[in-house]
Amino acid sequence: MAVAEAEIRKPIPFDAKHLDRLMDEAGIDVLVATSKHNVQYMLGGYRFFFFDTMEAAGTTRYLPAIVYQKGKPENAAYVGCAMENFERELGKFWQPTLKLGTTGTQATMSEVVSHIAKLGPVRRIGVESAFLPADGEAVLRRGIANADIVDAVFPLERLRARKTLEEIGYLREASERVVDSMMTAFRKYCVPGATKLEVVEALRREEVNRGLVFDYCLMTAGTSLNRAPSEQRLAKGDIISIDSGGNYKGYIGDLCRMGVVGGKVDAEYEDLLAFVEEVQQAVRKPIRAGARGGDIAAIADKMLEASPHRKYTHFMAHGMGLVTHEAPRLQDHPRMSYEGYDKERPLEAGYVISIETTIGHPTRGFVKLEDTILVTDKGYEALGDGGRGYNAAGVG
Repeated sequence: MAVAEAEIRKPIPFDAKHLDRLMDEAGIDVLVATSKHNVQYMLGGYRFFFFDTMEAAGTTRYLPAIVYQKGKPENAAYVGCAMENFERELGKFWQPTLKLGTTGTQATMSEVVSHIAKLGPVRRIGVESAFLPADGEAVLRRGIANADIVDAVFPLERLRARKTLEEIGYLREASERVVDSMMTAFRKYCVPGATKLEVVEALRREEVNRGLVFDYCLMTAGTSLNRAPSEQRLAKGDIISIDSGGNYKGYIGDLCRMGVVGGKVDAEYEDLLAFVEEVQQAVRKPIRAGARGGDIAAIADKMLEASPHRKYTHFMAHGMGLVTHEAPRLQDHPRMSYEGYDKERPLEAGYVISIETTIGHPTRGFVKLEDTILVTDKGYEALGDGGRGYNAAGVG
């Protein structure tokens, strides 16, 4: 027996008609979202604080789930844990049906099965295969044996591809705050004798103090190409790269900037960074709504091929937002387990792209810039675009 139409508790925080079209194209009748990023997106930014940094609950893990029937948002359900009843009282959920009484992968999927069974005949169920634990999927397959289960990562990613004005604001804040944190870290903490571990910890504090959640920092010093935080000590004259991700309300700021400890760089270092900057600026030129997505990397590839630095220089372009690599997919990246779906497709206003040019010089070390670019109707906007040269480090 189908569920009775229920009242949606508050405005749906995403484009439901767009999702319906994507599901229709994929032949999906009912969607079950279980990844942190897609659950957060479909809940309008909500992520349960108790399990934000840890998912373990004894013998299982916390697994929130959203059930969405194509064309019928009034039949949507959210499955969470009992403590989320506090959040229900605060009006955090739009779904008409809330199942907030259990924790665990199998228990969550049992509730999902129970809800889907009430929706009437269902031919195909879309799940996030890479984000659904095996024991949970087994419960789903046993409970609804007469429906096909297919992967729904692609339509969910396309749903998130074009950023809203609110999301763009979050990404702008994340980018600017990460760069500001880096500038402080260069100036105050990159002093001769400091270890990379000490600098990374100082950067973490700076990001947290600016309202960011610190995700990571990759750092090099001197001629080393090792980017891991370590006991390596900085020395006067070392060039430094700081590549850090910090997120604001779930949206990632991921940028890289360069510094030099207590001195000046020589002409070769200036030339290396100048080439990196030349590539970074050149690949921005074609960026606008309607432009071919693959043109970005094509320009970089041509410049690298003509450069004496081609053997040790790498360029990457990728979409970003709630996760570091998402749509648009602008290059084939076997290392990141995806193909360049958007290479031959037009860019759209609201896409946010990371562009990064990296030199791993065999004797001079690591030189890199990574920037965040918003695609607009008329061109682009660079988010957090300061600090592009060799920033003076250890100067107070």
